[in-house]
Amino acid sequence: MTDNNPRELARALLARHASGETGAAAADGARTTNGSATATTANGHSAPRGVAHTSFRDHPGVLEAGQRFGRFDAWVEQVGLVNPYYLPHEGVSGAVTRMADRDVVNFSSFGYLDLAADPGVRQAAKDAIDQYGTSAAAVRIVAGELPIYRSLEAEIARVYDTEAALVTASGYLTNAAAVGFLLGKRDLAVCDALIHHSVVSGTEWSRCKRVSFRHNDPESLETILKMSRRSFDRAMVIIEGLYSMDGDVVRLPEIIEVARRYDCSIMIDEAHSFGTLGATGHGVRELFDLPGDAVDVWMGTLSKALGSVGGYLAGNRELVDGFKYVAGGLSMYTAAPAPSAIGAALAGLEVLRDEPERVARLRHNSEYFHRRAKEYGFDIGMSEDSPIIPVMTGADEPAVLAALAMLQRGFSVNAITHPVVPAGEARLRFFVNCRHTEQHMDQALATLREVLDGLADTAGQQFTLAHEEQHS
Repeated sequence: MTDNNPRELARALLARHASGETGAAAADGARTTNGSATATTANGHSAPRGVAHTSFRDHPGVLEAGQRFGRFDAWVEQVGLVNPYYLPHEGVSGAVTRMADRDVVNFSSFGYLDLAADPGVRQAAKDAIDQYGTSAAAVRIVAGELPIYRSLEAEIARVYDTEAALVTASGYLTNAAAVGFLLGKRDLAVCDALIHHSVVSGTEWSRCKRVSFRHNDPESLETILKMSRRSFDRAMVIIEGLYSMDGDVVRLPEIIEVARRYDCSIMIDEAHSFGTLGATGHGVRELFDLPGDAVDVWMGTLSKALGSVGGYLAGNRELVDGFKYVAGGLSMYTAAPAPSAIGAALAGLEVLRDEPERVARLRHNSEYFHRRAKEYGFDIGMSEDSPIIPVMTGADEPAVLAALAMLQRGFSVNAITHPVVPAGEARLRFFVNCRHTEQHMDQALATLREVLDGLADTAGQQFTLAHEEQHS
């Protein structure tokens, strides 16, 4: 082997790695069996040092995935059911779609206004590709800027009555990066107890102190601020407009009043409230008739009601410039959004403006589903006539088995179980679409009543098929 042949060098290193001859194994005291280095994995088993340890097969998260879903995968295959996780749908994910070789009434999509199927929105996405290609192929500040970004940002700022806005490529990253930019080690994030995981990630990124107040409870918020506010430089209260697991609306005016009394900034995630709340679908600002500066940071996504993908932030011009020029993950150090996504979102906002009947129909369907669900005797938790309606089962097992049974009967609805929600608060989560008919909703509820009644014998048990048994 010659020193200047990288291919031969790589092969030699791989051969040594596979045979356990790496120096790292001896350096950290790994024990050997028949001359091969081994490592102890997180579950106590031994594995060759270069195989399990460096390949991440023994990583706690990898092991958790295998424990939670490995046995479930095997079980659904054994009993001949369709695995609902990562199940592809064919065509547009609207009120009705095609999954597992059958047409199903779809209550798993958060495309509340059915804009992903709208011909005008689809054509706008195609037109953006024809004009700008499939990618901006750069970070916005260096050769990635396109005129349609500024057009969408101007429209979002107008809707929110703010000075400026910024569109991004990812809703999750928008929350995480914005919080990571705004707060630091000497600051405090005061989050609703049910805040989205993206915000939690942002607080970890920023290394600020994060505390939670009781869900949607201004008195709990005040108690925390009274005890903690003076110990930190900045404090930001972070809430959602419409909570995605429970379907209840934020008590925004009361929370604003408390936050301002203690000199706190306010950030609100409108991922599910924009397009669904307010007379014309413009979210909680419209619902409560608030000025744009009532909240410091308005955040939302393009992937829910607007039928596209990405995120946005709106606020004063200096703040938005900070996001654009300094904040990593929003505009800096990350590729610009796909032109097609921006074209679709712009067209979606036009439809929202020109076809108010979509919002009116969504509201009618939400109210109808709530009323009928209660008539069928379902516990719908805290949902408040919003298009997010949980049917609570308590234990995990009935939720999962009911979701499987519903899919077999032609309805797509997701089971939400621990740890996504607290233990004992499992549910089937229905997303209502403006294109659902009363017949769709009646048939789904009647079928679910029949399914859950048939599973009554399993009520109160915890679903164990997807979990590895615990060993002492």
